[in-house]
Amino acid sequence: MSLEFHAGDTEAELDTKSPDAFRTISEVAEDLDIPQHVLRFWETRFNQIKPLKRGGGRRYYRPDDVALLKGIRRLLYGEGYTIKGLQRILKEQGPRHVQAIGRGAPIGAMGGAAPAVAPGGPAAMPGDMAEASPERTAPYRQPVPEGLDDVSILTAVMKELGECRRILEQALQPAPDAA
Repeated sequence: MSLEFHAGDTEAELDTKSPDAFRTISEVAEDLDIPQHVLRFWETRFNQIKPLKRGGGRRYYRPDDVALLKGIRRLLYGEGYTIKGLQRILKEQGPRHVQAIGRGAPIGAMGGAAPAVAPGGPAAMPGDMAEASPERTAPYRQPVPEGLDDVSILTAVMKELGECRRILEQALQPAPDAA
């Protein structure tokens, strides 16, 4: 049995791989349009990403790994989640949930993990916005949870702001003299 290299093996032919085939880090990085070092960084932050490592440390990603990475990319870059917020989703909902998002499931189907506004409560941000991805170019707009409309959300926010104002005014009033 001999192995031959065919000069005709082009990038287009690599795209015809079976959906069940393992992918190299360069193939996954190109598919997701992110640098390879980002994939390696994500492996340190999300222990659910476990590519098969062969001799010399070469990584091979299974189809489920690729779906998970697509879901991570969509939530971080597309929806404005932070690493911390996404770690919480993975812990609470599991990697299958994020894989489904990577395969195109709607974000609204995320159950309790979606950012929400509690009636009369503060708007919940998807994690610590200080960690927001610098590659996110669109301004962040929090998704509206199912069953809530903009008026409900604004009413809840106005109520909270009114309470904040009352607390501030109370704090700024001079203390009564202890006669």
